[in-house]
Amino acid sequence: MTLPETVDVEERGEVAVVRLNRAAKRNALDDATVLGLEEVFTSPPAGARAIVLDAVGDHFSAGLDLGELAERDAFEGMAHSRMWHRVFERIERGDLPVVAVLKGAVVGGGLELACAAHIRVAEPSTFYALPEGQRGLFVGGGASVRVPKLIGVHRMADMMLTGRVLDADEGAALGLSQYRVEAGEGLARALGLAEKIAANSPVTNFAVLQALPRIAAADPDQGYLLESLMAAVASSSGEAKERMKAFMEGRGAKVATS
Repeated sequence: MTLPETVDVEERGEVAVVRLNRAAKRNALDDATVLGLEEVFTSPPAGARAIVLDAVGDHFSAGLDLGELAERDAFEGMAHSRMWHRVFERIERGDLPVVAVLKGAVVGGGLELACAAHIRVAEPSTFYALPEGQRGLFVGGGASVRVPKLIGVHRMADMMLTGRVLDADEGAALGLSQYRVEAGEGLARALGLAEKIAANSPVTNFAVLQALPRIAAADPDQGYLLESLMAAVASSSGEAKERMKAFMEGRGAKVATS
């Protein structure tokens, strides 16, 4: 795998840590970085069963590198947007669960990237914004699909129309992050979550990543059928049977509050 200098990969057992490495640019996303992410998420390290998406420096990502705003005609602009869609779809609908560590700027394309992850952990410095509306632009990396699912259309409209910035606590309350941690604790929490996820049955993780979003988006009658089919597939696996046997014999993990 040949990656740009702006994307680093570190293997920690069954967890791969993928880092944006453009701290001097607040991890702004240029095409090389986006395509580097595609390379990693298309061919992750062989032993990885979960991924932590992190960033070097004080910011997750300040969004599109404005140096990438080249003169494009409408068709070229659409193709560029579709390239981002393809890469972020690879993250969201890939084979491995992704936990993102958020801090500092999670802005524009940075928010679009964060929303492609499955779980988001936010430190106190995190702030969210969609400044495209203030710059005569419109989002192009999937925000108009993913962000409203988390916070609603009207809250996203507010962010774009007025330039409203949400802090870490507001973002957590609205659903932009599932975990809110103290300064400097984001990576450790994300690694802990990823290690727990990596210990799941691969069939269960597949069902959560691939079946759950489609069931949630389906007509209820279709959703119930898909759920039944996926439940049958998961429970028929040898690993599921062994885990249930261990639980019934008192050897399995119990539900805990922490």
